[in-house]
Amino acid sequence: MADVKKIATRESYGNALAELALDYPDLVVLDADLAAATKTGVFKKAYPERHIDCGIAESNMVGIAAGLATTGKIPFVSSFAMFAAGRAFEQVRNSVGYPKLNVKIGATHAGISVGEDGATHQCCEDIALMRTIPGMVVINPSDDVEAKAAVKAALDHQGPVYLRFGRLAVPVINDTPDYKFEIGKGVVLREGKDVTLIATGLEVSETLAAAEKLAADGIDAKVINIHTIKPLDEDLVTAAAKETGKVVTVEEHSVIGGLGSAVCDCLCAKAPVPVLKIGVNDTFGESGPAAELIKKYGLDAEGIYAKVKEFMS
Repeated sequence: MADVKKIATRESYGNALAELALDYPDLVVLDADLAAATKTGVFKKAYPERHIDCGIAESNMVGIAAGLATTGKIPFVSSFAMFAAGRAFEQVRNSVGYPKLNVKIGATHAGISVGEDGATHQCCEDIALMRTIPGMVVINPSDDVEAKAAVKAALDHQGPVYLRFGRLAVPVINDTPDYKFEIGKGVVLREGKDVTLIATGLEVSETLAAAEKLAADGIDAKVINIHTIKPLDEDLVTAAAKETGKVVTVEEHSVIGGLGSAVCDCLCAKAPVPVLKIGVNDTFGESGPAAELIKKYGLDAEGIYAKVKEFMS
């Protein structure tokens, strides 16, 4: 992976907003004193009259966005996932979700790959929280290409959308002519017959690398990128489970309430098969370099490979 271009999806988020602004005159961006970190500063520089810094007041920011949405604007509220999904949960639920307003939530610095900021900032619960809000679309892109496509899709979607972005630079894996992003549709990245690996976010590239290691051991793994966790592509997940008979989910999120839970909800009703959930195992993160934390928590290619190998035996 050394020669592969790597870009943090938070960078993609800021760049996409600035690139799309000309074609979407109703697009406005709100930030909570973190424009440099969330990368919405790129948009602010190009369109200062359409950027609102709400200060360190995330709940108030969501309320302002809700008000703007009632006037026909398309507001993107931006902050760290811990604050956008955690601190402002009540406002997201009651002021955005309940009235079904057209507000987009750009949540950066999700998961343990936040690194040195430590457990208080490493939000591994946001997907679970946002999944529970009726009508909320939940998207977790895997790379730069997908993140930009997700922002465009969110703009075109009528209703609330939660977009999850990361701090750590990740390999660009979707830079292909035939790549297509569609809300609610998973993408098969690798065919296989022995086991299905379903990944989301930065874990997609790690899972692809793990699949190559498994292949060397004679295990043929199908790899699916689920960028939209809600609505889940239940048809694809069900078909893959029936095809391979075993499923592994991989996410940089708690194993409680995230991608793994969504997949299990689907399969227990439609295609019961053994499922292994790989993620953060009901524990808080800790301070440390992002790449080392990913490795320590078994979320790198080697860790995924070892867990799948044991599962298959």
